[in-house]
This record gives sequence, structure tokens and C-alpha cells, in this order.
Amino acid sequence: AYSGEALTEEDVLTLIEAAHWAPSSMNEQPWKYYYAIKGTPEFEEMWALLMNGNKPWVKDAGALVLCTARRTFERNGQPNRHYMHDAGAANAQFTIQATEMDLNVHMLGGYHHSETVERFGLGENEEPVCFLAVGARGDVNALEEPFKGRELAARKRKPLNEIAQRKVF
Repeated sequence: AYSGEALTEEDVLTLIEAAHWAPSSMNEQPWKYYYAIKGTPEFEEMWALLMNGNKPWVKDAGALVLCTARRTFERNGQPNRHYMHDAGAANAQFTIQATEMDLNVHMLGGYHHSETVERFGLGENEEPVCFLAVGARGDVNALEEPFKGRELAARKRKPLNEIAQRKVF
């Protein structure tokens, strides 16, 4: 749940600065961040690119951010097999910084891909990774269903033994 309070540009740039320091393959830093602050026409345009299931609760985020990543290495034009991993590492740093600032972040894969590519004028080598909704925490009880129920539900993860396998050679 978000409060509806707009973030400052300084807040958003602090989050992106944290992402900026993430490790990446060959130190290429293939990510790029496009952002819009709540209350601006750009925020509304970015919000419109989200799928309908995300729109009701994301409308109250303080900022929307689009993370993209370059598919190839700048230095030699060769494919970068790790570009999505690198962008994910940057997004993790973004999220850790947001948590330090007492902000919520929700990464969104539910957006209209081709419209996003077109609207942002992304070239063939720049792939949208995800949108990030970020903002001050709001009152969970103000959320509509099914969002309120999802927010209040216990978090579930796979058991550790399903994802951690000791391998002996």
C-alpha cells in the first residue's frame, strides 16, 4: 500500500545512485532507469502502460520507474548473456536503498511490452526489464480487494531444501 505522497527527485536519484553501484558483467552496467514523479503527466503516461491488474494500487505510488537493460556489451557489440541478471542486481540495490529510506518498492512485470518499447523509443538493443513502483507506505486498509487480502496474507516461499542442493563431485 502506498500513501499517495509524491517522492522528490532527490529521493528517486538516491535510489538510482544505489542501483548504479551494483556489480555487473565486465562492469558494463547495462541498466538504465526512466522515472516519473507522482502528480506529473509523465507519471500518468507511465501508469497507463501498466496492465489493468496493477493500476488500482500503483496509482498511489510516489514514483514510477522503468528499468531497461542493454542486450550487448558496449565495448565489442557481442551478446551479454548476463544483462538481465545485472539489471536484477541493480534493482536489488535500488530496493535495499528504498528500504533504508522507509519506502516500499514493488517490481512489476505486468505491463504492455510493445507499447512500452514504442512509447519510450527503445532501440532494438534496449530491453524493458520491469517497472518499479516506489513510495511511502500507506494504510493497508485503504486498499481495494484483492490487493488488501494479498497484502495481509502470510508470505510464502518454497522450502529451502527445494532451492538449495549440495552437490558433491
